[in-house]
Amino acid sequence: MKVLVLGAGGIGGYFGGRLAESGVDVTFLVRERRYRQLQERGLRVQSIHGDLHLERPQIIRAGEASGPFDVVLLSNKAYTLTESIDAIAPYVGDSTVVIPLLNGIAHMEPLWDRFGRERVLGGLCFIETTLNAEGDVVQTSPIHEAVFGEWEGGKSERVERLEQAFSNINGTMRGSNNIQREAWHKYLFIATFSGITTLMNAAVGPIRESAYGVELTRQLAEEIVSVMQALEAPIKPDIVEKQMETFRNQPPQTKSSMLRDMEKGLPVEADHLQGYLLERAEQRGLSTPLLKVVYNNLKVYEQKREAGK
Repeated sequence: MKVLVLGAGGIGGYFGGRLAESGVDVTFLVRERRYRQLQERGLRVQSIHGDLHLERPQIIRAGEASGPFDVVLLSNKAYTLTESIDAIAPYVGDSTVVIPLLNGIAHMEPLWDRFGRERVLGGLCFIETTLNAEGDVVQTSPIHEAVFGEWEGGKSERVERLEQAFSNINGTMRGSNNIQREAWHKYLFIATFSGITTLMNAAVGPIRESAYGVELTRQLAEEIVSVMQALEAPIKPDIVEKQMETFRNQPPQTKSSMLRDMEKGLPVEADHLQGYLLERAEQRGLSTPLLKVVYNNLKVYEQKREAGK
């Protein structure tokens, strides 16, 4: 099985590296700067599950002849979605399966429009990872799991084949019978978690220990759930309580990737995550005051970042 991974950052570098380590034929499609970096240093992963060094990973730049590929894994940020779709298009054939590991839901429609619903699976991942100053992947969370499945549900033969092909990695890449539900649940968690940590500019521990931190986190989650219910998303009735339990059990130093990006002065996925929900809330006349504060805080950050360039 030949796999193309778009990007070799925290997500793509980690799961692509683990797949290559297990013997899967993996090629990374990367930008020029990352291409040179990988040529010089190879792909290095520092992980609590064991380090990894691919001295000569297979790498290409957009437009270079390669393939065909059986699977394309998308690990890009949502604000590069249009560019990313254009970059992978030459490598998507009639039998190629595209698996996005993005947060949220808004990316599905553009992928379906470009490649057809039959070529695009639902996907998501659970992992805490980033790149350090040298460009090495640093992975710190006990969980390192990617999930994929047919958007309409059930476990198809191709999902089972993929699950088998990915079964030997150091980590988990599993097929799902209900990827829609899992995607919406992940969306709720990441929109809440990134929203509250960026609003408070703090890791989980100080938020939990503050006077109203847990209360405000729950309020944000409940506002987001109200929007998802209006969209008829297939979420469980008790999902807020389950996710609040997860929030309470997070290590105190845990930060959202969005907060880490802000600390580095990088772009954020405000429009793709909180903005998408807020737009649909306003279309339906729903009251989401804390979600507005979260989103506005992120947009102010974007303005300041743009002005500082």
